[in-house]
Amino acid sequence: MCRILCVRSDEPFDMEPHVAAFARLARESREYQGDGWGCAWIDAGGWRLYRNIAPVWEDAAAPSGRTMLLLAHARSAYRGEGIRVENNMPFFDGERMFIFNGELHGVRIKERGRIGAEKVFNFVKRFGDGDMGRALERGLDAMEKRTRYVRAMNLIVADASRRVHFATRFSEDPDYFRLHAAQGDGVRILCSAPYPDSDGPQAWTPVANGTIGTF
Repeated sequence: MCRILCVRSDEPFDMEPHVAAFARLARESREYQGDGWGCAWIDAGGWRLYRNIAPVWEDAAAPSGRTMLLLAHARSAYRGEGIRVENNMPFFDGERMFIFNGELHGVRIKERGRIGAEKVFNFVKRFGDGDMGRALERGLDAMEKRTRYVRAMNLIVADASRRVHFATRFSEDPDYFRLHAAQGDGVRILCSAPYPDSDGPQAWTPVANGTIGTF
């Protein structure tokens, strides 16, 4: 299952340490996370998006600079299928950036999208009338009812106002599928796992299963 990261701050921060920590986390993951990666961030001109088919830990061209909001995604393609850069997240719908990790079995929905994650995003948005918090609350319940088994379903959605919505659900193996959060000095981080010890905040808190939140 893929790895995901979101960093939001009240003040501009340097992206490079967070990308480096995320790269190390992905490289050391017990499941292979090298089927490409991507990140999105906000600067004075709005959203910027970068994607590469190389593993994040091998990408010498990884973006750097300062931002107040960063999303990153390292891909573990299901069954090794669809390994193309256009299938890398984040996905952008013209307003919001979206990252997802999870494993769903027996999904019964008809929705547009290149891969399952994009179909989940488009499906969930139907339920909010523009309100992403409501869309997550109602859309994820609808998704679960149309899925034989939700092994895990974690997602983060952010808009240009730097509002971040997130949700986490899993049915097994919390040590691997749970999101973790860290907060301090105006910075909030959500990640698939705590950063390696030498690379960032130590006050990490597991996010409770079933949480839907906004910050």
